Amino acid sequence: MRIFVTGASGWIGSAVVPELIGAGHQVVGLARSDASAAALTAAGAETVRGTIDDLDVLAEAAAASDGVIHLAFKHDIAFTGDFQGAAEADRRAVDAFGAVLAGTGRPFVLASGVAGLQPGRLATERDMPAVDGSPISLRATTAQAALDLASRGVRVSVVRLAPTCHGDGDNGFMANLVATARTKGVSGYIGDGANRWPATHRLDAARLFRLALEQAPAGSILHGVAEEGVAIRDVAEVIGRHLDVPVTSISRDAAAEHFGWLSGFLSIDTPVSATLTRELLGWQPAHPGLLEDLDKGHYFHTPTS
Repeated sequence: MRIFVTGASGWIGSAVVPELIGAGHQVVGLARSDASAAALTAAGAETVRGTIDDLDVLAEAAAASDGVIHLAFKHDIAFTGDFQGAAEADRRAVDAFGAVLAGTGRPFVLASGVAGLQPGRLATERDMPAVDGSPISLRATTAQAALDLASRGVRVSVVRLAPTCHGDGDNGFMANLVATARTKGVSGYIGDGANRWPATHRLDAARLFRLALEQAPAGSILHGVAEEGVAIRDVAEVIGRHLDVPVTSISRDAAAEHFGWLSGFLSIDTPVSATLTRELLGWQPAHPGLLEDLDKGHYFHTPTS
């Protein structure tokens, strides 16, 4: 199939593209810069220039494809104060894809998240996030709007990703935790650090997106979760050992100052199951878990100027 991928040169997308090509698909990737276009060309994909704000570009590329994987999200503004703006842009893109794909039976795979899905208990694919009008819940509303496309003749599925999709080259949550520990001189966790995060290696996540594209029934909710819950204190201990800094509890009152924008995420206890996803698609994660990946050392390379 000829597949249009947004976010194709990003952290997950740069793994999804070779996964698709390796399975015999043609890939057309959205590129917003010369560097992104060059990376996609080197990976063997075609390119379409534009951003997720270019709705006409998205619609035209989707119409010319046999399926769409939508990975792009404005993380740069989402985590610097404008999550609502990022979520609204995402919704406009999904609506543009829906208008083109309606009635075609083509696959449309949307990336979403599991963070905070059912705090404090094991969440499954059957659980739905609270929609309370907050900026964060806007992304859940977009996922539901995508799922509603199943009734309009789109083979849509939503892949809810773990908050950390780790691997060599990651610049997300784990890299920021390492940077904070290096800067502060301590590897911290909030409270007793027993709260849990699900985790997935990005190469396992990439395979799940391919399987969703190829096999997922319309209206499927899938969990890109290899490990149901890794305690944040365990993460902090690995970081402390590699950086040779103390491992310390940070009080909830001091968390915002110590961790900055990460503090809200670090306090969440959000274990998540992917049992139904594995049964439906035969997805079997095969790459290292989070603590093993951290222990490989690539997160601790000294930054170069």
